[in-house]
Amino acid sequence: MLEKVELHGHRGARGLRPENTLPGLAFALELGVDALEFDVAMSADGEIVLTHDLVVSSVTSADTGMAAPSDEMFPYVGKPIISLTLPQLRTLDVGVRLPQRPDDQFAMTQVPLPDTRMPTLGAVLGLIGALGADDVRLNVELKSDPTRPDLSADPGKFTELVVAELDRHDRLSRSAILSFDWRILEAARPMTERRYALVERDTMHPVWMNGLRPSDFAAGVAGAAAAVGATTLSPDRRIVDAALMADAARHGLPVVVWTVNDPVEAGRLIDMGVSAVVTDYPDRMRDLWQARKLPLAKPISPLRPVVA
Repeated sequence: MLEKVELHGHRGARGLRPENTLPGLAFALELGVDALEFDVAMSADGEIVLTHDLVVSSVTSADTGMAAPSDEMFPYVGKPIISLTLPQLRTLDVGVRLPQRPDDQFAMTQVPLPDTRMPTLGAVLGLIGALGADDVRLNVELKSDPTRPDLSADPGKFTELVVAELDRHDRLSRSAILSFDWRILEAARPMTERRYALVERDTMHPVWMNGLRPSDFAAGVAGAAAAVGATTLSPDRRIVDAALMADAARHGLPVVVWTVNDPVEAGRLIDMGVSAVVTDYPDRMRDLWQARKLPLAKPISPLRPVVA
């Protein structure tokens, strides 16, 4: 077993607070995580905003009104992120989950925070700085779908903008670039120290893997990840097995597994040697870490108003 296993908050703490929002990220920090994972996409006016979906989701977003009178793009829910400007995206309320199914687990556990707005990457970095969360790494997932170029930004330009914003806030050395679209990893290779190759069964295809095929490598997907310049392999928990762990070890790639919400499963994966667990429920995992006497990330005290 590893002496140190990191705990990463998924989209902040998706199971507890609205995902990819400032209050959600702040809450994950308040609980204590080694890294904050969140998703970004590019708007029509070249702004980097936090969102998991390349199309405005009706589950996580609600229209509140037009950004300008007679806006022909309204309503914005259901429109591509890349077709909307920051002023349009900022009208959306992203603080209340609107489940489409009765078994939506996050709707049952997530505390709603109405009138929360979609943040920019710059706003997140400002919050991190204000909270003094210098030791917390930022794992920034660049959302890009190579099968849908109509929804995705140019991977090179997108990567450059994200890296430039991280560098502007002096956070680049304490951040990692993540993507399922391995063209992003290729673009980030000369600019960043940490690059996570995200993978699941549906993306084990050359169109997602920058033209590579796992079958062309003795170490399979781990070999392909190493070839594209990844420094970490980050697989879906459902594809992690002893063979994948051995292949990753052969290339010196730490394995960061997502998204694990069951402490029993997390314990099994820790025993297999994963270096980090990404979770929607950092509170549950902290209990597991304490039970196993694993080092825990220090909670970050939130900013509080001064009482006179």
